[in-house]
Amino acid sequence: MSQNLTSTAQDAPKKPNLRWRVSEIVIAAVISVACAVIFWIWDIAVSPATKTALVAAPELRPLIGGAWLLGGTLGGLLIRKPGAALFCEIVAAFISVLFDGGAWSGEILLAGLIQGIGAEVAFAIFGSRRWNATIAIFAGALCGLFMGGNEIFIYYPDMEPVKAIIYVASSVISGGVIAGFLAWILVKNLAKTGVLSSLASGNTRR
Repeated sequence: MSQNLTSTAQDAPKKPNLRWRVSEIVIAAVISVACAVIFWIWDIAVSPATKTALVAAPELRPLIGGAWLLGGTLGGLLIRKPGAALFCEIVAAFISVLFDGGAWSGEILLAGLIQGIGAEVAFAIFGSRRWNATIAIFAGALCGLFMGGNEIFIYYPDMEPVKAIIYVASSVISGGVIAGFLAWILVKNLAKTGVLSSLASGNTRR
């Protein structure tokens, strides 16, 4: 009887450790800075060309928007603690404001908050205990849904309903592919190098 109870206790899923170590805070900050740089480069190198190419179809512009969601998904996948996705996305948004000279600061910070919440909701649905490609894609897609809905509300409130639906769908697809699947591939490859050994994402056996 006692052996069965012991076995059951060992097999039960462990609750996520909510306490942050100093090293995790530092790494989360580094992730945020790196993502802010990616946002800045993406905004300069990719976004203008896409806007020009899709001038007649603005509802498809979010297909490249997944890059702006990387802070949340990467933060969650790497740190693997509640709040990590929101922390990284907000800090990355704040640094982006500094890079931007303060332009659109309110909109950028609000976007970071909303997108970070999207990632947190996705990870929380699975109790912050499961970290695989499917969860990563789901988190990216949910971030995209939150991003698309927020941008329709703020920037395109008069967009035709069909185009608005396409806009949000494009955001979801981009989030799932870029912020979800590609982020998972990046984390998986980083784990192989050993640089994540101090994090839960580097210690998990797959």
